[in-house]
Amino acid sequence: MTILDKYLTREIFRYFFMVLILVVAIYLAIDFFEKIDNFINAGIPFSRAIDFFLNTLPFILSLMIPVGVLLSVLISLGMMNKHNELTALRSCGISVYSLMKPVLALGFLFSFVLFFLSEAIVPVTMTTANRIWLNEVRKEQAVSTRENNIWMKTPQGIIHVRHYNPAEKAMYKVTLNTFDDQFKLIRRLDADRGVFTNGQWLLTNILDQKLDDTGFSYIISFHDTMSVELDINPERFQQVVKKTSEMDIMELLDSIHTIEDEGYSATRYWVDFHAKIAFPFVCVVLVLAGVGIACKNRLKDGLPTGIAYGIGMAFLYWVLNSFCLSLGYGEMLPPVIAAWTTNAVFLCLGIIMLMHTEQI
Repeated sequence: MTILDKYLTREIFRYFFMVLILVVAIYLAIDFFEKIDNFINAGIPFSRAIDFFLNTLPFILSLMIPVGVLLSVLISLGMMNKHNELTALRSCGISVYSLMKPVLALGFLFSFVLFFLSEAIVPVTMTTANRIWLNEVRKEQAVSTRENNIWMKTPQGIIHVRHYNPAEKAMYKVTLNTFDDQFKLIRRLDADRGVFTNGQWLLTNILDQKLDDTGFSYIISFHDTMSVELDINPERFQQVVKKTSEMDIMELLDSIHTIEDEGYSATRYWVDFHAKIAFPFVCVVLVLAGVGIACKNRLKDGLPTGIAYGIGMAFLYWVLNSFCLSLGYGEMLPPVIAAWTTNAVFLCLGIIMLMHTEQI
């Protein structure tokens, strides 16, 4: 490693940790003041609230690392540009492409760290955080498994859903058990499918079993459709169903195969699967774009301009990536295309900016 490589690496690391600490602190502060009232109203000890925010920290880091990498590259090279250090390097015959070796190496290093964090740490910590929020703060009693077997207690009784599809707001293989005060089963509804419409669940292909007046036998009837009011909405299902952020790649792949073997659509999960692979490479993509921006001769304002460019680029990446993933969820794009399109666009953008960068 040359002296220039060591110097640039040291500067990027220095600004990276400064930026990361700042943005994570701001994110945690906003999240804390937004949710602390919920903990107080639920009577949760402050120590338990701290546990919740500590468990969300790895997830926050996974979101902020790409922003920190981009800003650190922009600030480091932008400051060098402002102080004419890049001009001095050019006079020594060193081109902008010579700076790419340490920057790309750091980009791949941060991508590996981001992948490891997202796969080994975030699934565990987010599971704990979601359980604290759902069970202790929201007081919602529900049990879910990786195969999407969902058991929920409602005022109407106990409901079991074999599979819930968030994109369709539909539940499949539904069983609703209603009990009396002595916890005796007085009615059971079995339906193939239930769709949430107009504040109610529309069930189809229903087997209805009601306890008769004697209390010893059940009256059985069949219905094509039936509307039922349940104290459950799609938002609550979203909280109960195990989120893809709580799964590593292999666990998510097992869930996809299980869902498809049962005959259900797993498009949404395929999109999240490819997104888990594609997202860590954002560090490499953004550093390329960062070098192209920072080495422009007209970028002489240093820190303020570097931060402005970095925030703007990170925002554009987030908007485009969210849009592409939404198209994937809606089956308007293949999952692999939806997950990788944003990286491809910003990679091309970074290469174009590098090609048009004024020589230094």
